[in-house]
Amino acid sequence: MTSSPKKPAPDDDLPPAVSSMWRLCKLGYRHEPGLMLAAFVLSQLAALPDALIALGLMLLGKGVLESRPRLVLASAIGLGLCAAATWFLRTVSTRVQRRFRDKVTIALESHVARLQASVATIAHHERPDYLDRLAMLRDQVFVLDHMYMSVFATCGWILRLVVTIGLLASVHASLALLAVFALPTVLTSTWRPGVEKVAQERAAQPNRLARHLFTTATTAAPGKEVRVTGIGERLITERREAWSRGHRGVASVRWRSAAWHTLAWAVFGGAYVGAIVFVSVGLARPPADVLLVLAAGSRLSAYIGATVGEIGFLRGFWVYGSRRLAWLEDYAASFHAAADVPIPASLGKGIRLEHVSFAYPGTSKLVVNDVSVTLPAGSVVAIVGENGAGKSTLVKLLAKMYEPSSGGIYVDEAPLARMPADQWRMRMAGAFQDFFRFEFRARQTVGLGDVARIDHEPAVAAAVDRAGAQDVVAKLPSGLETQLGPTWPGGVEVSFGQWQKLALGRGFMREQPLVLALDEPTAALDAETEHALFERYAAAARGGNGGRITILVSHRFSTVRMADLIVVLDGARLVEVGTHAELMAKRGQYAELYGIQAAAYR
Repeated sequence: MTSSPKKPAPDDDLPPAVSSMWRLCKLGYRHEPGLMLAAFVLSQLAALPDALIALGLMLLGKGVLESRPRLVLASAIGLGLCAAATWFLRTVSTRVQRRFRDKVTIALESHVARLQASVATIAHHERPDYLDRLAMLRDQVFVLDHMYMSVFATCGWILRLVVTIGLLASVHASLALLAVFALPTVLTSTWRPGVEKVAQERAAQPNRLARHLFTTATTAAPGKEVRVTGIGERLITERREAWSRGHRGVASVRWRSAAWHTLAWAVFGGAYVGAIVFVSVGLARPPADVLLVLAAGSRLSAYIGATVGEIGFLRGFWVYGSRRLAWLEDYAASFHAAADVPIPASLGKGIRLEHVSFAYPGTSKLVVNDVSVTLPAGSVVAIVGENGAGKSTLVKLLAKMYEPSSGGIYVDEAPLARMPADQWRMRMAGAFQDFFRFEFRARQTVGLGDVARIDHEPAVAAAVDRAGAQDVVAKLPSGLETQLGPTWPGGVEVSFGQWQKLALGRGFMREQPLVLALDEPTAALDAETEHALFERYAAAARGGNGGRITILVSHRFSTVRMADLIVVLDGARLVEVGTHAELMAKRGQYAELYGIQAAAYR
């Protein structure tokens, strides 16, 4: 039922960890500078009283052993103040950090959404390795704000470590070497997340497959077919197998890394015991010094554990999230670097495709193969061919959803590749076969085609009229104010054909586009109705329109004979170009298929 997953591409091309984290820190500071500084300072202030508790315990023990009541009282007061200050500063720090996190989370979510929307093409949605990265980034973006807290906490633990090592060195300089014996724990803590993350990357596709199978088995859209075909149990079985396949490698790596981490802690534990023996027996130091080593040494182990744990958590989760965010920033920016050619105000010559070939990302099969054709300004162009001939792909290339694998597209002899994608699409309009169902009020669902006029009811009504969707709106309980989608309060269900007409209306919202692309927008209608609509669109397109090119895409040859130019595709190649009369006179593939399809509708 499903193909075996392939290993994703390695992350060698991701930006470096340190620079990625620094970029994320700058992003947080740019949005909330005051709160970020306050959160950092408070987290460090909260660390100081905690680190000095070992000193207070030593002085308290010294006062008790030497019968010095004033020292005992002062030490007790000092310990109480340290505890109170730690609690107070932690409480204030936690509240400030929570406020900072709430605000920066919104900024991060908006940043990621803006980046994905700004990517000129949709190729990243169809490459498995990029999909894995984006899936992990989407999972992490809602908690990526924790990275700031993790950085603050790491700095706080390091501050505690510095103070504690200073206290140990005050007894004997060699006791600072305890920190050296802690290095194996630091190394294993920073190494573990890396190897575990590699294992998780390898498991990304099996896990994505498991989620897909779970969604298929539990959501409404595929519910009817799942029940009719009786594949529910098989979906459950394959979902379990996919999850196990992904988890098996991760679990094995975790067990091995845990064994090495345990051994590293055993080395530090032996050194700690040795330090106590060295001070009490080898140096014969007074009980107060031994007590300081006991208190500071025990806290050193706790601080080291917290520090390496925080570093490991930081490196294992937040670093990978920040690297993916930095990669997405670089990936989005790469599409703007060469966009230096302005969009023409109107078309004088038209659009020329020169030896254009294209294969979808991650594949080598050409779905458009060496296509060269000119679409004259002011013309109605029909692109026809059997299913899978490359018609929709050609429209996506014209819309800059993808860049050609080879060859070029020229708009009035200027390269389309060097035009800003967002500005070019602002001068495009149309409807696609694989349209999206925007479950808003009907007025907004149509009005989205021209966001600036989304609430302009006359413009929306005119677009509905041009799309021939008046009958759909008339049947809605509240007309254009009807909420679409049965899952919303007061929402209504509409049929696929009705959704298609509303999508077509959305495509007609822009009144002066340079290109109007209608990619099988009426596939749910019968051939006669489609032909009548296409005739209507073609007649409207031939008025004064600044050289607008209207592109009609259909697999029905008999519905596009009114076009000024008909482009025939077959097997990804251009096989014929001409008017209906010219192509019929040639008695080639178009004439043959036109006759076959026309006979079928008699």
